[in-house]
Amino acid sequence: MIEFTHVRKWYGHYQALDDVTERVGQGEVVVVCGPSGSGKSTLIRTINRLEAIQAGTITVDGTDVNNRQINVNKLRSRIGFVFQQFNLFPHLSVQENIALAPVNVLHRDRREASSRALELLDKVGLAHKAQAYPAQLSGGQQQRVAIARALAMDPPVMLFDEPTSALDPEMVGEVLQVMKQLAKDGMTMVCVTHEMGFAREVADRVWFMADGQVLERADPTSFFQSPVHPRAQKFVADIRSP
Repeated sequence: MIEFTHVRKWYGHYQALDDVTERVGQGEVVVVCGPSGSGKSTLIRTINRLEAIQAGTITVDGTDVNNRQINVNKLRSRIGFVFQQFNLFPHLSVQENIALAPVNVLHRDRREASSRALELLDKVGLAHKAQAYPAQLSGGQQQRVAIARALAMDPPVMLFDEPTSALDPEMVGEVLQVMKQLAKDGMTMVCVTHEMGFAREVADRVWFMADGQVLERADPTSFFQSPVHPRAQKFVADIRSP
């Protein structure tokens, strides 16, 4: 579903991604972890061209993301993205936030889009908040609405960039629960997260990044019990120590 081939990315003289070659299969859940500044968020943002790359190729469902001929907005409409900040429109109700893009981008019937928004709100446990405004919701509820909004475009791929890092600890679980259900439903997912419990429980594979490179890729059991790369060993040891 997603393929990186010799991907490199610079910010001026700083190399953020260094020769990344990886694949994500259809229906696979990949968790990307690593220390701050390792290139995790940059990597995930290259998938829908929020960040341009200087070398290599990235394909999503067979489409070359960096081909100058493609319609970037159309590409992004097929890749769900959930950010750290919720980015909901404050002047629209929850239901209107979710129905907006299907109506304006996919040109769906307004009533059909509103009905689908209610279904998705039910899926994330917020059907009773359909007419509420973002400011009336907790952070965890807003993030669940943001997930429902991304799902409204029926994307084959969902990307999560530290979706729980802006939340109070008691709200983290409700967002992770929705993500777990998506994984069970067979959604292709790439998640940058510090929630290692989620990685253990849900990921098919864990990618460990440092200095712009994927230094280790393994199933969760292997990664957390017997990491191979010295940097990965230190990372796991630091997680275990109080």
